[in-house]
Amino acid sequence: MQDLIAPYYPWIVLVHLACAIVFVGAAAFEVFALEALHERFDFAAMQQIETAVMARVRRYMPFVVLLLFLSGGLLFDLRCNGIRCIGDTRFGWFLLAKVILAFGVLGVFVNAVWAGARGRMSACRFRHTHRIVLALMAAIVFLAKTMFYL
Repeated sequence: MQDLIAPYYPWIVLVHLACAIVFVGAAAFEVFALEALHERFDFAAMQQIETAVMARVRRYMPFVVLLLFLSGGLLFDLRCNGIRCIGDTRFGWFLLAKVILAFGVLGVFVNAVWAGARGRMSACRFRHTHRIVLALMAAIVFLAKTMFYL
């Protein structure tokens, strides 16, 4: 299988990075831009803005997250030849930390989708969910940039 997908490694990296940029960017927008608008607009206006933004995000974000995890899984398999590099090197430990954080993000994301579908996504939960996702994603980006150099 690795011989079949190895020639596509640069494209897989590109898809993975593009999806990560979209995902982290959306979380950053929601935390830094959308939350700041609460001070400028009344509750009803903010409700409309958030509803419109989230309706748009709900259309593409599941696809982005799916591609992010699929490409990450392929990259993991190509880099580690399965799970052979985990724990053997500093790179392996950093990669393991990234994987754990990524599944934490996935858990928060799935929980938020589930809560939204059941009508249990309050404004407070919405705000904290995005902050947690942004913090986890920032940690993943930090690990991604340092795992090749430390």
